[in-house]
Formats: sequence, C-alpha cells, structure tokens
Amino acid sequence: MTSGSAAAGASAHGARWIAAVLLIVSLAAAISVDVVKTGFGNKGDEATYVSMALSVAFDHDLTYERRDLERYWGLYRWGPDGIFLKRGKQWHVRVNGSSPFVHISRTPDRRADRLYFGKALLYAVAVAPFVRVLGLNGFLVFNVLLLFGICVCGYQFLVARARPAPALAFTLAFVGATVVPVYAVFMTSDLFNFALVFFAYFAWLYKEVATNDARHTGIPWSDVAAAVLLGCATFSKPLNFLLIGPPVLLWWLRRRFAAGMVVGTVFTLTVVILFGVNAVSSGEFNYQGGDRRTFYSSFPFDSPEHTWEQLAQARQSVEMTTNDSDADSVLDPSEFSNRFAHNVEYFLIGRHFGFVPYFFPGAVAIVLWLVSRRFESWRVLTFLGLAASTLLLLVFFPYTWSGGGGPVGNRYFLNLYPVVFFLTPPMMSMAPSMIAWAGGALFTAQVVLNPFVAAKFPIQSTERGAVRRLPVELTMGNDPPVALDVSRAHVLYSRDPVVLLYFLDTHSYIPDSLAIEPKAVWVSGSGRSDIIVRTEHPLDHLKMTAESPIRTVFTVSAGGRTSTVPIVPGQVASLDVPASGVRGLKSYAYLLSVRSSDAFTEHLRVPSSDDKRNLGVMIRFTAVLAPPGR
Repeated sequence: MTSGSAAAGASAHGARWIAAVLLIVSLAAAISVDVVKTGFGNKGDEATYVSMALSVAFDHDLTYERRDLERYWGLYRWGPDGIFLKRGKQWHVRVNGSSPFVHISRTPDRRADRLYFGKALLYAVAVAPFVRVLGLNGFLVFNVLLLFGICVCGYQFLVARARPAPALAFTLAFVGATVVPVYAVFMTSDLFNFALVFFAYFAWLYKEVATNDARHTGIPWSDVAAAVLLGCATFSKPLNFLLIGPPVLLWWLRRRFAAGMVVGTVFTLTVVILFGVNAVSSGEFNYQGGDRRTFYSSFPFDSPEHTWEQLAQARQSVEMTTNDSDADSVLDPSEFSNRFAHNVEYFLIGRHFGFVPYFFPGAVAIVLWLVSRRFESWRVLTFLGLAASTLLLLVFFPYTWSGGGGPVGNRYFLNLYPVVFFLTPPMMSMAPSMIAWAGGALFTAQVVLNPFVAAKFPIQSTERGAVRRLPVELTMGNDPPVALDVSRAHVLYSRDPVVLLYFLDTHSYIPDSLAIEPKAVWVSGSGRSDIIVRTEHPLDHLKMTAESPIRTVFTVSAGGRTSTVPIVPGQVASLDVPASGVRGLKSYAYLLSVRSSDAFTEHLRVPSSDDKRNLGVMIRFTAVLAPPGR
C-alpha cells in the first residue's frame, strides 16, 4: 500500500468515527430532551403534523376526532393552536345505462364527529412508527436519522472523486453551517422534504461520479428510485415538481427517449397515486383544497357547542389560502420588473431569507462549480432545474416566496437547497470547506447553537450580527419574522393615512397605543433601529420632529437620503425625510432607520421616575402621500 493510499484509508476511517460520534450524541439529545418545554410549545405548522402523526401511530387513521384533541391537550396542556382542518367528502360511484355509464359524485361526509387534516399525509405516516415508540421525541429521532443519512450520502458522493477529509468537511458544512439544523427541531415536513430531494438526487447522480462510464445499457434502479422519491417530494410540496426535469432531460440528451419517458412516468404515477390515496382518505385529491380552515383557542369537538359550523363563523377561525399573492398585480407589467429586481436581490442577500446568509455553503458550491468549468451535461441540467424552480417562486409567489409565517431563512427554498450540493466539483483542498464553515457560521452560528430558540423566536437571530447589514425584504413587509411577535408587529401608528409599524429590533420602543396622534416613538441609544413602515398608498416623505433632554446626534433615513441632525435640549428639530419604498401585497413598505449617538435613563435623572429604559431621541412623524401618478 502506498503512503497516499494509507493516508486516504486513515482519513476514511476517521470519517466513520466522526460520523458515529455525531450520531450517538445527536440521538442521545433527541431521546432525552423535553420536547414541549424545550421547544416552547408548538411552532409553525407543528399542531397539524403532530396531531396527524399521533393519529396514525395510535389510532391508525388520518382523521381528527375528539380523542385526537384530548391526546394533544394531554401532551401540551393546551390545544393545537394553528391546526389545519377540513371537512371530508364521500365518493359515490353509480353504473347505469345512460352515458357516460359510470357516474361519480361526492357528498359531504355524513359523520359529524370527524374532520380531516389539511396537510400532506406522507411525513406523518413516515414518522408514526418512531412516535409510537418514543412519543414526541420520535420526531426528533427521526429527523436526526434523516440528517445522518443526508450526510452519509453527501460524503459518499464527494469522496468518490475527492480526498476524504475535504469531502467530509464540506458535507458537514453544507448541512451544519446553514439553517438546516434548525429545521431538525421542527416537527413538520420541512426537513423530510429536504431529505427526499437529497436522497433522490444522490440516487440519480452517484453513478455519474462513481464510475467513468455514462453509457448505461438499461434504466438503473437508482433512476427509478429517484423518480419515486421526487414524486413523494412533489406530493408533499408541489413546488418541487420541476426537479424531475433534469433526470428526464439527461436521458433525452443521451438519445435514450424511452428511458426518459419511463422515469417521467414513474414520477407522475407516484404523484397521482399519492394524491389518489389522499382522495380515498378524505374525499379530496388536494389536501389544501375544499373547505379548509385553521383554528386558534377554540377547536372542533372541545365542547358540544364547538361544531365546525359554529367555529367557522367565530373570530378564532380564519379562512386559509395557500397563495396570498395579489393576483391583480403578480404579472402586471407595470409592477413586475421592479418587484422582480427587488426580489432577486432579497432572495440572494436578504436579511431574513437570503440565500447567501442562510445557505452560504451552497453559494460556495456554485462558485466552485463555475470556476472549475466542469460543465458536464448532468451538472448543467441540475443547475437549470434549480434556477427554474427558483424563478417559479419569485415570479408566482412574489410576496410569499420564503414560505410565509416568518420562517428562519427561506423555508420554501429549503426543498431546493439539496440540488445545490450536487454541483460541487471534486475537492482536494480543505480551503473551500473552511470558507464554507467560516462564512456560514458568520450568519448562522447563533441559530445552530440554539435551534429551539431560533425556531420559536426567529426575529432574535436578525437583531444582531452580520445579517443586520443586509437589506430587509420589503416586498414581504406584511410577513417578516417579527410578525410572530404581536407586541412589535402590525402596530397602528396613525389612521389617516393608515400607517402600520413593525419594529425589527429592540433599539426603539413601541408607542403608547392610547397616545394622541402623531404618537411618539423613543429611539434607544443602544444602536441603529430599523422599523418597517407600511401604508396603503405610496409616500413622498415623512414630516418628522425629533427632541431629547440631552445633547445627541440623530440620524434618520426612510429608503431615501440620510439626514443627520444635532439635537439640543429644549429644542424640537423638524425635518422632512424622503421616502423610497417597495410595493408589497396590497400595500407599500418603507424601511425607517433611526439612530441616536447618545442616551440617558430617566430613572437616573429623576429618581422618582419608574422609566428605566435606555432613551436617546423621541420622534413623531406624519406620513405625506405621494402626488397621484407617482
């Protein structure tokens, strides 16, 4: 054995030991953690997925009944806030002599004591065996095993044409130096969908790097497996449907048209069968269609009075739609180009959902691929599939392309991120891995080190650190992560015109709701404060006053020119702040940035005062609308 072979063997042996240690530690944590307390209750869509998995595990069905509510309440000590439920349908088939001879119809479910879950069933079915044995900890154990499998497959893909140490380091960075670990503590389908796509592309592409012969005489089982996995991923998240394009097109480029048709047909059949199973289960092909609602505080069957009909009219029940896009303006030529340009910028480097800050190793992988000039057909097709799927998000979901609900990073792109890994060219140096780790950690270390807090309170991860220097996604100004904190979001500042404020950090203080307009906002002296200002109509400028009992320098901007004003005690400074914003969902959004160079504490100035806040400058402003036509 040569010294090089011995070194490679030792590195591979070391990689196995590292994998074993990480798996043992992660599983031990997943089994022992108190899921409810550590996870701060439910978050995101957990109420639905947890209820579904418990129903499959213990009732062997996918219906919501009184016992499901009792089981959930027993675990959490409160109800499933945010649960998606829908009324079912029953299929009726009649055969007679009149055309078209077979008559199919649907009627409402005759049973009034059951409802159906308004989410894809696949994740709940897959995780149910773990939940049956380990309870809620089964979700975390299942997610840990998914992450382990992803890392094993990723390492095998890279090490086929790279040294073991760089292959392992980059694989771990691709997963660990991103927001992916945060989704491992979510008891939802997001990580599951990520894994389905990763395993599918590994099954499809591993043979391309593990062998030197791309002339396959038959259809490899791995391509069929990839088609099935991508079909499952598409059923669970329909936005993944374009990812089947590259595997099919590669066969066609190699003039194997029948093989490409087989792969595409397997994918289509998988999707159709799964939606068919959903139709048999609930009477609806689309788990997001029909009479679907979400419930808070009060839930069907929690009392005899709380029927579906009664709650459907209550304030706790809200009609849900999967696409909140402003249909009249999504493809409006006058709006499209400007909004799309902003969304491209936000998608790449946005503060809350950007690709670079939250998936930095993926950016490294793309740069490495472009520099390496390894433009094999399968790599090019993979990139085109990724680009087409991303374009679909930005064009047709311009106000919700991050997934809605103020997620950590871009939840919708999480499904597409696995594809980026397979663009990574062979690596013989540790340098790219170190860059991936360093850049990724710069933006995501705090969320990875405390994933439960980051998952429940996503706004905390953007209040400090490098992400504070990145642009705020104003096209989604109605749905930033701070919207999950009702005390800091959707704050009514004025009624004529209607102005809503979203406080993106704790460097300024929410005005008194009873204050006479224009209300006062105190700016702290602890740093720059960013506030989203939302209005129904475009603004020209903010007519603002600023004052303070101390000498300080006040700096302000609202998307336009920055103004700096010295503040003198006892004097009120007046200024016009030019406003430049972005059209969002049926509104306009502006980023108001304010800073005070110095601060004081009122309690220390006047001991009888109970005000112990760090205060700098008190501002008031009036929103001045832009002239018609602007």
